[in-house]
Amino acid sequence: MLDANQEGSLAETHTGKPGLPRGRSRLPVPAVQASQRERLLRATIAAVAQKGYPAVTVADIVRRAKVSRAAFYLHFRSREDCFVAATKHGGQLLLDHVVDGARQVPADATDEDALRAGCRAFLSFLAGEPAFSRVFYIDMPAAGPAAVERLQAAFHRFAEVNAKWHRRARTRHPDWPEVPEQAYQALAGATAELVRSYVSADKTEALPDLEDTLVALHLAVLAGQRWPAS
Repeated sequence: MLDANQEGSLAETHTGKPGLPRGRSRLPVPAVQASQRERLLRATIAAVAQKGYPAVTVADIVRRAKVSRAAFYLHFRSREDCFVAATKHGGQLLLDHVVDGARQVPADATDEDALRAGCRAFLSFLAGEPAFSRVFYIDMPAAGPAAVERLQAAFHRFAEVNAKWHRRARTRHPDWPEVPEQAYQALAGATAELVRSYVSADKTEALPDLEDTLVALHLAVLAGQRWPAS
């Protein structure tokens, strides 16, 4: 399990910090509720990363979030509902980071440069969020049908990002192969397994080392390029 001091921003909790003001607050109700929800999402990631999903209770979450049990049920129906929401939030931030990373490349950059930028953004985000990475790749597959469905949806979205990049690249590289939709899904699955192997071995901080491998893998499948020599 992870050290509480090395979890990343998505697992930052309010343990040892004051809770939200009790009773009447000068903060507008929507602002209070938004803060409560954010605290609960982060606390869920932290609790699951440290204890594993089966052992986490609602009491663990609200204690880390410094909100009341009533506030928890104002936002979520159950522990599973909160867990799915927390991982969905983190997954969206990850996807946004990847897309933004690819968009940062200069207009005259090659398609390979854009691919590399996306892979680098993907791996750096996960390396900087070890608690979320553990929860997303280790706990989610065993956290029940709703979590598994959310995980599959996330992989599908990453497959769609690959497909969009590939189709755009093929307009400039007509010699690149056309591939079936399953190829994009297979690449998303292979990427997930590589990441999972590092996270499960407590090597999350070393994920950026996979950049060359991921780029070469995608180019081998989507561009028909030979694997580069070592």
